[in-house]
Amino acid sequence: MEIIQTLLATVVTLGILVTIHEWGHYWVARRCGVKVLKFSVGFGKSLWSRMGKDGTEYSVSAIPLGGYVKMLDEREGNVPEHLKSQAFNNKPVIQRIAIVAAGPLVNLVFAVFAYWLMFVVGVSAIVPVIGSITPGSAAEQSGVPVGAEVVSVDGYDVRSWEEVNLRFASHIGESSQLSISALSSASAEPKNYTVKLNDWNVDIENESPLSAMGIKPFRPEIKPVLGQIVVGGAAEAAGLQVGDVVVGVDGVPIANWMALVETIQSAPGRTLMFSVERSTLRQTIQVTPKIKVLDDGEVQGVIGAGVKPPVWPVEMQRTIQYGPIDAIGVAYVKTVHMVGLTLDSIWKMIEGAISVKNLSGPITIAKVAGATAASGFEPFISFLAYLSISLGVLNLLPIPVLDGGHLLYYGIELITGKPVSEKIQEVGFKLGMALLLSLMTLAIVNDVMRL
Repeated sequence: MEIIQTLLATVVTLGILVTIHEWGHYWVARRCGVKVLKFSVGFGKSLWSRMGKDGTEYSVSAIPLGGYVKMLDEREGNVPEHLKSQAFNNKPVIQRIAIVAAGPLVNLVFAVFAYWLMFVVGVSAIVPVIGSITPGSAAEQSGVPVGAEVVSVDGYDVRSWEEVNLRFASHIGESSQLSISALSSASAEPKNYTVKLNDWNVDIENESPLSAMGIKPFRPEIKPVLGQIVVGGAAEAAGLQVGDVVVGVDGVPIANWMALVETIQSAPGRTLMFSVERSTLRQTIQVTPKIKVLDDGEVQGVIGAGVKPPVWPVEMQRTIQYGPIDAIGVAYVKTVHMVGLTLDSIWKMIEGAISVKNLSGPITIAKVAGATAASGFEPFISFLAYLSISLGVLNLLPIPVLDGGHLLYYGIELITGKPVSEKIQEVGFKLGMALLLSLMTLAIVNDVMRL
Protein backbone atom coordinates (compact mmCIF):
# COMPACT_ATOMS: atom_id res chain seq x y z
CA MET A 1 0.00 0.00 0.00
CA GLU A 2 2.85 2.38 0.89
CA ILE A 3 4.55 1.70 -2.46
CA ILE A 4 1.31 2.45 -4.35
CA GLN A 5 0.89 5.69 -2.40
CA THR A 6 4.47 6.71 -3.16
CA LEU A 7 4.04 5.98 -6.87
CA LEU A 8 0.76 7.90 -7.04
CA ALA A 9 2.24 10.87 -5.18
CA THR A 10 5.25 10.89 -7.51
CA VAL A 11 3.11 10.75 -10.65
CA VAL A 12 0.84 13.53 -9.35
CA THR A 13 3.80 15.70 -8.30
CA LEU A 14 5.73 15.35 -11.55
CA GLY A 15 2.52 15.50 -13.58
CA ILE A 16 1.57 18.86 -12.08
CA LEU A 17 5.01 20.41 -12.46
CA VAL A 18 5.65 19.08 -15.99
CA THR A 19 2.21 20.16 -17.19
CA ILE A 20 2.74 23.65 -15.80
CA HIS A 21 6.21 23.90 -17.34
CA GLU A 22 5.13 22.74 -20.79
CA TRP A 23 1.96 24.83 -20.64
CA GLY A 24 4.19 27.91 -20.25
CA HIS A 25 5.99 27.07 -23.51
CA TYR A 26 2.68 26.21 -25.21
CA TRP A 27 0.77 29.32 -24.13
CA VAL A 28 3.44 31.81 -25.20
CA ALA A 29 4.09 29.91 -28.46
CA ARG A 30 0.43 30.19 -29.37
CA ARG A 31 0.41 33.90 -28.50
CA CYS A 32 3.41 34.37 -30.79
CA GLY A 33 1.61 32.65 -33.69
CA VAL A 34 3.62 29.41 -33.60
CA LYS A 35 1.76 26.26 -34.60
CA VAL A 36 2.03 23.63 -31.84
CA LEU A 37 1.92 20.10 -33.21
CA LYS A 38 1.95 18.14 -29.94
CA PHE A 39 1.67 18.78 -26.21
CA SER A 40 2.86 15.72 -24.28
CA VAL A 41 3.05 15.09 -20.55
CA GLY A 42 5.61 12.29 -20.25
CA PHE A 43 7.85 10.57 -22.77
CA GLY A 44 7.65 7.34 -24.73
CA LYS A 45 4.54 5.49 -25.81
CA SER A 46 1.33 7.48 -25.70
CA LEU A 47 -1.22 6.15 -23.20
CA TRP A 48 -3.90 8.66 -24.13
CA SER A 49 -4.20 11.32 -26.80
CA ARG A 50 -6.72 13.43 -28.61
CA MET A 51 -6.61 16.04 -31.36
CA GLY A 52 -7.75 19.49 -30.29
CA LYS A 53 -9.73 21.91 -32.41
CA ASP A 54 -6.59 24.03 -32.61
CA GLY A 55 -4.76 21.28 -34.47
CA THR A 56 -2.60 20.30 -31.49
CA GLU A 57 -2.35 16.69 -30.36
CA TYR A 58 -2.64 16.44 -26.57
CA SER A 59 -1.01 13.33 -25.12
CA VAL A 60 -0.20 11.58 -21.84
CA SER A 61 2.78 9.25 -22.29
CA ALA A 62 4.14 6.28 -20.36
CA ILE A 63 7.30 7.72 -18.77
CA PRO A 64 6.28 10.49 -16.32
CA LEU A 65 9.76 12.05 -15.97
CA GLY A 66 9.21 15.07 -18.19
CA GLY A 67 7.28 16.24 -21.21
CA TYR A 68 7.57 18.31 -24.34
CA VAL A 69 5.86 20.74 -26.67
CA LYS A 70 6.56 19.96 -30.33
CA MET A 71 6.30 23.04 -32.52
CA LEU A 72 6.35 23.47 -36.28
CA ASP A 73 10.01 24.00 -37.18
CA GLU A 74 11.84 23.87 -40.51
CA ARG A 75 14.89 22.37 -38.82
CA GLU A 76 12.89 19.25 -37.95
CA GLY A 77 11.17 18.59 -41.28
CA ASN A 78 9.59 20.06 -44.37
CA VAL A 79 7.10 22.85 -43.74
CA PRO A 80 4.48 23.74 -46.37
CA GLU A 81 4.88 27.24 -47.82
CA HIS A 82 1.58 28.50 -46.39
CA LEU A 83 2.63 27.44 -42.86
CA LYS A 84 6.17 28.83 -42.82
CA SER A 85 5.05 31.97 -41.03
CA GLN A 86 3.89 29.74 -38.15
CA ALA A 87 7.23 27.91 -37.80
CA PHE A 88 9.20 28.49 -34.60
CA ASN A 89 12.50 29.06 -36.39
CA ASN A 90 10.99 31.88 -38.49
CA LYS A 91 9.86 33.93 -35.52
CA PRO A 92 11.86 36.98 -34.33
CA VAL A 93 14.55 36.10 -31.80
CA ILE A 94 12.80 38.03 -29.04
CA GLN A 95 9.71 35.84 -29.48
CA ARG A 96 11.81 32.66 -29.44
CA ILE A 97 13.40 33.85 -26.20
CA ALA A 98 9.96 34.46 -24.70
CA ILE A 99 8.71 31.00 -25.74
CA VAL A 100 11.73 29.17 -24.31
CA ALA A 101 11.86 31.21 -21.08
CA ALA A 102 8.12 30.80 -20.43
CA GLY A 103 8.39 27.20 -19.16
CA PRO A 104 10.79 27.74 -16.25
CA LEU A 105 9.32 31.16 -15.46
CA VAL A 106 5.85 29.66 -15.10
CA ASN A 107 7.36 27.15 -12.65
CA LEU A 108 8.54 30.07 -10.53
CA VAL A 109 5.15 31.76 -10.77
CA PHE A 110 3.51 28.51 -9.68
CA ALA A 111 5.80 28.42 -6.63
CA VAL A 112 4.55 31.89 -5.66
CA PHE A 113 0.97 30.63 -6.03
CA ALA A 114 1.69 27.50 -3.95
CA TYR A 115 3.27 29.54 -1.13
CA TRP A 116 0.41 32.04 -1.36
CA LEU A 117 -2.08 29.21 -0.91
CA MET A 118 -0.12 27.89 2.08
CA PHE A 119 -0.02 31.27 3.81
CA VAL A 120 -3.72 31.95 3.18
CA VAL A 121 -4.71 28.56 4.62
CA GLY A 122 -2.15 28.92 7.42
CA VAL A 123 1.19 27.26 8.13
CA SER A 124 1.63 25.35 11.40
CA ALA A 125 4.97 26.05 13.07
CA ILE A 126 6.86 25.52 16.30
CA VAL A 127 8.13 28.66 18.04
CA PRO A 128 11.95 28.68 17.59
CA VAL A 129 12.94 28.47 21.25
CA ILE A 130 16.46 27.17 21.95
CA GLY A 131 16.39 23.96 24.00
CA SER A 132 20.12 23.45 24.42
CA ILE A 133 23.46 24.48 22.93
CA THR A 134 26.34 22.16 22.07
CA PRO A 135 29.47 22.95 24.14
CA GLY A 136 32.27 24.50 22.09
CA SER A 137 29.97 25.28 19.14
CA ALA A 138 29.73 28.55 17.25
CA ALA A 139 26.40 29.24 18.95
CA GLU A 140 27.91 28.84 22.43
CA GLN A 141 30.76 31.20 21.58
CA SER A 142 28.23 33.85 20.51
CA GLY A 143 26.63 33.80 23.97
CA VAL A 144 23.06 33.23 22.78
CA PRO A 145 21.19 31.86 25.83
CA VAL A 146 19.28 28.60 26.23
CA GLY A 147 15.52 29.19 26.47
CA ALA A 148 15.58 32.28 24.24
CA GLU A 149 13.35 32.62 21.19
CA VAL A 150 15.16 33.39 17.93
CA VAL A 151 13.27 36.31 16.35
CA SER A 152 15.59 37.30 13.49
CA VAL A 153 18.69 36.15 11.61
CA ASP A 154 20.80 38.71 9.76
CA GLY A 155 17.97 41.22 10.12
CA TYR A 156 15.33 38.91 8.62
CA ASP A 157 12.38 38.08 10.85
CA VAL A 158 11.98 34.35 11.54
CA ARG A 159 8.91 32.68 13.01
CA SER A 160 9.75 28.99 12.76
CA TRP A 161 12.72 26.63 12.89
CA GLU A 162 12.40 26.10 9.14
CA GLU A 163 13.00 29.81 8.52
CA VAL A 164 15.93 29.84 10.96
CA ASN A 165 17.47 26.80 9.27
CA LEU A 166 17.13 28.30 5.78
CA ARG A 167 18.80 31.55 6.89
CA PHE A 168 21.66 29.58 8.41
CA ALA A 169 21.97 27.51 5.22
CA SER A 170 22.79 30.60 3.16
CA HIS A 171 26.08 30.92 5.11
CA ILE A 172 27.45 27.43 4.41
CA GLY A 173 31.07 27.57 3.25
CA GLU A 174 31.50 31.19 4.32
CA SER A 175 33.90 33.01 6.62
CA SER A 176 31.68 35.77 7.92
CA GLN A 177 29.65 37.06 10.82
CA LEU A 178 26.07 36.00 11.35
CA SER A 179 23.72 38.07 13.50
CA ILE A 180 21.10 36.39 15.69
CA SER A 181 18.48 38.38 17.54
CA ALA A 182 16.88 36.45 20.41
CA LEU A 183 14.30 37.25 23.06
CA SER A 184 14.71 35.70 26.50
CA SER A 185 12.41 35.79 29.50
CA ALA A 186 15.01 37.86 31.33
CA SER A 187 14.60 40.86 29.01
CA ALA A 188 11.74 42.78 27.45
CA GLU A 189 13.60 43.48 24.20
CA PRO A 190 15.50 41.12 21.91
CA LYS A 191 19.29 41.11 22.19
CA ASN A 192 21.71 40.72 19.31
CA TYR A 193 24.38 38.02 19.25
CA THR A 194 27.18 37.65 16.70
CA VAL A 195 28.24 34.23 15.47
CA LYS A 196 31.71 34.16 13.89
CA LEU A 197 32.00 31.69 11.03
CA ASN A 198 35.31 30.50 9.66
CA ASP A 199 35.00 28.49 6.43
CA TRP A 200 31.82 27.04 7.93
CA ASN A 201 31.30 23.61 6.38
CA VAL A 202 28.17 21.55 7.01
CA ASP A 203 27.70 17.90 6.13
CA ILE A 204 24.12 18.46 4.92
CA GLU A 205 23.63 14.76 4.28
CA ASN A 206 24.03 13.98 7.99
CA GLU A 207 23.18 17.20 9.82
CA SER A 208 21.18 20.38 9.42
CA PRO A 209 22.73 23.87 9.46
CA LEU A 210 20.91 24.35 12.77
CA SER A 211 22.63 21.40 14.47
CA ALA A 212 25.96 22.31 12.85
CA MET A 213 25.60 25.73 14.46
CA GLY A 214 25.25 23.95 17.80
CA ILE A 215 21.61 24.82 18.45
CA LYS A 216 19.11 22.19 19.51
CA PRO A 217 15.44 23.23 19.45
CA PHE A 218 13.28 23.00 22.54
CA ARG A 219 11.40 19.72 22.70
CA PRO A 220 8.82 18.70 25.29
CA GLU A 221 9.86 15.81 27.50
CA ILE A 222 9.40 12.56 25.60
CA LYS A 223 8.07 9.95 27.99
CA PRO A 224 8.91 6.25 27.48
CA VAL A 225 5.44 5.38 26.17
CA LEU A 226 5.15 2.99 23.22
CA GLY A 227 3.16 4.48 20.35
CA GLN A 228 4.00 1.96 17.64
CA ILE A 229 4.89 -1.74 17.50
CA VAL A 230 6.59 -2.99 14.31
CA VAL A 231 5.26 -6.26 12.95
CA GLY A 232 7.90 -8.97 13.26
CA GLY A 233 10.05 -6.97 15.67
CA ALA A 234 11.41 -8.00 19.07
CA ALA A 235 8.84 -5.84 20.86
CA GLU A 236 5.93 -7.68 19.21
CA ALA A 237 7.54 -11.06 19.90
CA ALA A 238 7.92 -10.19 23.58
CA GLY A 239 4.28 -9.12 23.91
CA LEU A 240 4.75 -5.37 24.32
CA GLN A 241 1.71 -3.31 23.32
CA VAL A 242 0.94 0.21 22.17
CA GLY A 243 0.34 2.36 25.25
CA ASP A 244 2.78 0.48 27.49
CA VAL A 245 4.82 2.77 29.75
CA VAL A 246 8.37 1.49 30.34
CA VAL A 247 9.30 2.52 33.87
CA GLY A 248 12.48 0.47 34.22
CA VAL A 249 14.90 -1.96 32.55
CA ASP A 250 16.87 -4.54 34.57
CA GLY A 251 15.86 -2.72 37.74
CA VAL A 252 17.16 0.67 36.56
CA PRO A 253 14.50 3.44 36.36
CA ILE A 254 13.85 4.87 32.88
CA ALA A 255 13.27 8.62 32.98
CA ASN A 256 12.51 9.35 29.31
CA TRP A 257 12.42 7.89 25.83
CA MET A 258 16.06 8.64 24.98
CA ALA A 259 17.21 6.78 28.09
CA LEU A 260 15.20 3.77 26.90
CA VAL A 261 16.66 4.00 23.40
CA GLU A 262 20.23 4.16 24.71
CA THR A 263 19.61 1.16 26.97
CA ILE A 264 18.21 -0.92 24.08
CA GLN A 265 20.94 0.09 21.64
CA SER A 266 23.65 -0.90 24.11
CA ALA A 267 22.25 -4.43 24.49
CA PRO A 268 22.13 -6.15 21.05
CA GLY A 269 21.09 -9.79 21.44
CA ARG A 270 20.98 -9.61 25.24
CA THR A 271 17.72 -10.29 27.09
CA LEU A 272 16.42 -7.31 29.07
CA MET A 273 13.80 -7.28 31.83
CA PHE A 274 11.31 -4.49 31.05
CA SER A 275 9.19 -3.17 33.90
CA VAL A 276 6.01 -2.00 32.18
CA GLU A 277 2.87 -0.19 33.32
CA ARG A 278 -0.17 -1.31 31.33
CA SER A 279 -3.43 0.35 32.33
CA THR A 280 -3.18 0.24 36.13
CA LEU A 281 -1.06 -2.90 36.34
CA ARG A 282 2.72 -3.23 36.44
CA GLN A 283 4.36 -6.31 34.95
CA THR A 284 7.77 -7.59 33.93
CA ILE A 285 8.39 -8.61 30.31
CA GLN A 286 11.50 -10.20 28.80
CA VAL A 287 12.67 -8.44 25.62
CA THR A 288 15.67 -9.47 23.52
CA PRO A 289 16.77 -6.67 21.15
CA LYS A 290 17.65 -7.79 17.64
CA ILE A 291 21.15 -7.08 16.32
CA LYS A 292 21.51 -4.26 13.79
CA VAL A 293 24.84 -3.79 12.00
CA LEU A 294 25.66 -0.14 11.23
CA ASP A 295 27.56 1.17 8.18
CA ASP A 296 30.76 1.47 10.21
CA GLY A 297 30.55 -2.16 11.34
CA GLU A 298 29.34 -1.44 14.86
CA VAL A 299 26.26 -3.22 16.20
CA GLN A 300 23.35 -1.95 18.24
CA GLY A 301 20.11 -3.34 19.59
CA VAL A 302 16.66 -2.61 18.15
CA ILE A 303 13.25 -3.85 19.28
CA GLY A 304 10.96 -2.44 16.58
CA ALA A 305 8.97 0.06 18.63
CA GLY A 306 8.16 3.73 18.23
CA VAL A 307 7.41 6.44 20.73
CA LYS A 308 4.03 8.01 21.41
CA PRO A 309 4.35 11.59 20.10
CA PRO A 310 4.63 14.14 22.91
CA VAL A 311 2.03 16.85 23.39
CA TRP A 312 3.40 20.30 22.56
CA PRO A 313 2.54 23.17 24.93
CA VAL A 314 0.05 25.55 23.34
CA GLU A 315 2.41 28.51 23.82
CA MET A 316 5.07 26.73 21.74
CA GLN A 317 2.81 26.43 18.70
CA ARG A 318 1.86 29.11 16.23
CA THR A 319 0.03 29.45 12.93
CA ILE A 320 1.59 31.69 10.31
CA GLN A 321 -1.30 33.07 8.30
CA TYR A 322 -2.00 36.11 6.12
CA GLY A 323 -4.92 37.60 4.26
CA PRO A 324 -5.22 36.99 0.49
CA ILE A 325 -3.58 40.33 -0.40
CA ASP A 326 -0.75 40.31 2.17
CA ALA A 327 0.04 36.69 1.33
CA ILE A 328 1.03 37.68 -2.23
CA GLY A 329 4.01 39.72 -1.04
CA VAL A 330 5.05 37.13 1.54
CA ALA A 331 4.85 34.32 -1.03
CA TYR A 332 6.89 36.35 -3.53
CA VAL A 333 9.63 37.06 -0.95
CA LYS A 334 9.68 33.38 0.06
CA THR A 335 10.08 32.32 -3.58
CA VAL A 336 12.86 34.84 -4.22
CA HIS A 337 14.69 33.63 -1.12
CA MET A 338 14.39 29.99 -2.20
CA VAL A 339 15.60 30.84 -5.73
CA GLY A 340 18.61 32.64 -4.25
CA LEU A 341 19.31 29.73 -1.89
CA THR A 342 19.11 27.24 -4.78
CA LEU A 343 21.52 29.25 -6.93
CA ASP A 344 23.83 29.75 -3.95
CA SER A 345 23.83 26.00 -3.25
CA ILE A 346 24.66 25.20 -6.88
CA TRP A 347 27.59 27.63 -6.83
CA LYS A 348 28.88 26.30 -3.50
CA MET A 349 28.64 22.77 -4.86
CA ILE A 350 30.82 23.86 -7.79
CA GLU A 351 33.27 25.47 -5.34
CA GLY A 352 33.30 22.35 -3.19
CA ALA A 353 31.80 23.99 -0.09
CA ILE A 354 28.81 21.63 -0.39
CA SER A 355 29.36 17.98 -1.26
CA VAL A 356 27.92 16.58 -4.51
CA LYS A 357 26.57 13.77 -2.31
CA ASN A 358 23.67 16.11 -1.64
CA LEU A 359 22.44 15.80 -5.24
CA SER A 360 19.15 13.93 -5.33
CA GLY A 361 17.46 12.01 -8.13
CA PRO A 362 14.09 10.44 -8.92
CA ILE A 363 14.21 7.92 -6.07
CA THR A 364 14.59 10.63 -3.43
CA ILE A 365 11.92 12.74 -5.13
CA ALA A 366 9.56 9.76 -5.05
CA LYS A 367 10.27 9.07 -1.36
CA VAL A 368 9.77 12.70 -0.34
CA ALA A 369 6.65 13.04 -2.52
CA GLY A 370 5.14 9.99 -0.85
CA ALA A 371 6.10 11.11 2.66
CA THR A 372 4.82 14.67 2.23
CA ALA A 373 1.58 13.49 0.62
CA ALA A 374 1.01 11.19 3.61
CA SER A 375 1.80 14.04 6.02
CA GLY A 376 -0.95 16.31 4.74
CA PHE A 377 -1.75 19.32 2.59
CA GLU A 378 0.82 21.76 3.96
CA PRO A 379 3.98 19.58 3.62
CA PHE A 380 2.94 18.40 0.14
CA ILE A 381 2.26 21.91 -1.18
CA SER A 382 5.54 23.13 0.33
CA PHE A 383 7.44 20.30 -1.39
CA LEU A 384 5.62 21.02 -4.65
CA ALA A 385 6.68 24.68 -4.45
CA TYR A 386 10.29 23.79 -3.68
CA LEU A 387 10.47 21.25 -6.52
CA SER A 388 8.89 23.75 -8.91
CA ILE A 389 11.56 26.30 -7.98
CA SER A 390 14.29 23.71 -8.51
CA LEU A 391 12.85 22.78 -11.91
CA GLY A 392 12.61 26.41 -12.93
CA VAL A 393 16.09 27.39 -11.77
CA LEU A 394 17.84 24.32 -13.19
CA ASN A 395 16.15 24.77 -16.57
CA LEU A 396 17.41 28.36 -16.74
CA LEU A 397 21.06 27.34 -16.28
CA PRO A 398 23.07 28.06 -19.46
CA ILE A 399 23.60 24.39 -20.30
CA PRO A 400 22.89 23.25 -23.86
CA VAL A 401 19.94 20.80 -23.95
CA LEU A 402 18.18 22.76 -21.20
CA ASP A 403 16.02 25.85 -21.80
CA GLY A 404 18.86 28.01 -20.46
CA GLY A 405 21.19 26.70 -23.16
CA HIS A 406 18.74 27.74 -25.89
CA LEU A 407 18.38 31.13 -24.22
CA LEU A 408 22.17 31.50 -24.30
CA TYR A 409 22.22 30.89 -28.06
CA TYR A 410 19.30 33.25 -28.68
CA GLY A 411 20.92 35.88 -26.46
CA ILE A 412 24.07 35.73 -28.59
CA GLU A 413 21.91 36.00 -31.72
CA LEU A 414 20.11 39.01 -30.26
CA ILE A 415 23.44 40.79 -29.65
CA THR A 416 25.30 39.80 -32.83
CA GLY A 417 22.35 39.83 -35.19
CA LYS A 418 23.06 36.35 -36.52
CA PRO A 419 22.29 32.86 -35.16
CA VAL A 420 24.92 30.62 -33.59
CA SER A 421 26.20 28.15 -36.18
CA GLU A 422 24.67 24.68 -36.34
CA LYS A 423 28.13 23.14 -35.75
CA ILE A 424 28.66 25.04 -32.50
CA GLN A 425 25.14 24.17 -31.37
CA GLU A 426 25.76 20.49 -32.13
CA VAL A 427 28.99 20.48 -30.09
CA GLY A 428 27.20 22.29 -27.27
CA PHE A 429 24.37 19.77 -27.40
CA LYS A 430 26.79 16.85 -27.01
CA LEU A 431 28.64 18.51 -24.12
CA GLY A 432 25.40 19.50 -22.43
CA MET A 433 23.97 16.00 -22.79
CA ALA A 434 27.17 14.47 -21.39
CA LEU A 435 27.07 16.82 -18.39
CA LEU A 436 23.36 16.19 -17.82
CA LEU A 437 23.76 12.42 -17.99
CA SER A 438 26.72 12.59 -15.60
CA LEU A 439 24.73 14.60 -13.08
CA MET A 440 21.73 12.28 -13.40
CA THR A 441 23.94 9.24 -12.90
CA LEU A 442 25.54 10.81 -9.82
CA ALA A 443 22.12 11.74 -8.42
CA ILE A 444 20.78 8.20 -8.91
CA VAL A 445 23.90 6.70 -7.32
CA ASN A 446 23.37 9.03 -4.32
CA ASP A 447 19.75 7.89 -4.15
CA VAL A 448 20.75 4.24 -4.11
CA MET A 449 23.41 4.83 -1.46
CA ARG A 450 20.80 6.53 0.75
CA LEU A 451 18.61 3.44 0.51
